[in-house]
Parts: sequence; structure tokens; C-alpha cells
Amino acid sequence: MLINETPPHVRRIDTDREDAYAFEITGHITASDVENMYGLLEGAYELHERIDLIIIIHDYEGFDWSAAWKDQVMFGKTRAFKHIRKCAVVGGPGWISSAIALFRPFLSMEMKHFEAAEMDAAWAWIGANPLPSPA
Repeated sequence: MLINETPPHVRRIDTDREDAYAFEITGHITASDVENMYGLLEGAYELHERIDLIIIIHDYEGFDWSAAWKDQVMFGKTRAFKHIRKCAVVGGPGWISSAIALFRPFLSMEMKHFEAAEMDAAWAWIGANPLPSPA
């Protein structure tokens, strides 16, 4: 059996608040990456009625758009909206800010885009801090 040496494109970052969740997204995002992230969020919803979320995007290489329209993913998105108080998106491609501005009026959560250089401001906006990575 071969071991997959490709690191995951979605990685959870521990925070200093139980109800604050953070994810780092890199590379090309696949259906399994999206399903993994929604699985982690489903666990968060079991523990907390409402959460704050920060998504940090860097080295973005694209997205498997067919993954966005799978039944499980659409259910995850719909379920997520009612549980998220604030969502900060840091970095990513240029169109992210425009997409957030377009959809913001239709969402029940507060959502804001921050440039990569504004990382500290994004963490402050959700009121949490990343914990050091285990060595």
C-alpha cells in the first residue's frame, strides 16, 4: 500500500477560543478538501450553536468547481450559514473580495475580506488568536 505524501490543502489551525475556528487553505482545492472542511465544521456545530471563523488562503491554484455543487457540499454550506456569527477571509485570489461583497446582503453572518498583510486585523475582528503549532 502506498502512502499519499501530498499534504492536505485544508488544514485546521487551533485557536485560543473554543468557539473560534480557523482554516488554512493552499493549492488546488478538491471535493475531498471541501468535504473535510465541512466535516470539521459539522463537529463544531455539535459543540457550539454559533462560531466565529477565519479562513486563510495562500498559494491558491484553483478550485474544483464541480465539488461546489455536490449535494453534500450544498447541504454543508446551507447548514453552516446559520451557525457562523463572523467569517473573516484572509488573502486569496482577487475575486474573493468582490464575491463576498456580492453575497454579503444575502447572508445572516457578518463576513469580511482582509488582504494577506491584514492578518492581525482579521484575527482581531473575530476576537481570537492562533495557538502555536505543536513542534
